[in-house]
Amino acid sequence: MSEELSELSSRLVALETALAHQDRTVAELNDVIASQWRRIDALERQLARLREEFQTLGHRDAPEPPPPHY
Repeated sequence: MSEELSELSSRLVALETALAHQDRTVAELNDVIASQWRRIDALERQLARLREEFQTLGHRDAPEPPPPHY
């Protein structure tokens, strides 16, 4: 019986250790994902500002007319 308890205790410690590592990994991955989303949001805002600025300068989506011939 003592050997069984020792084995169960060892297995429990191994499971708790594995769970602790998984918890840390999940937290690290969550931090990376949150950081990436913040960066994506900032880039989307920057792209929107650049589009507005481009349109404000008089550039539209219409193609430029061909240059006159000499």
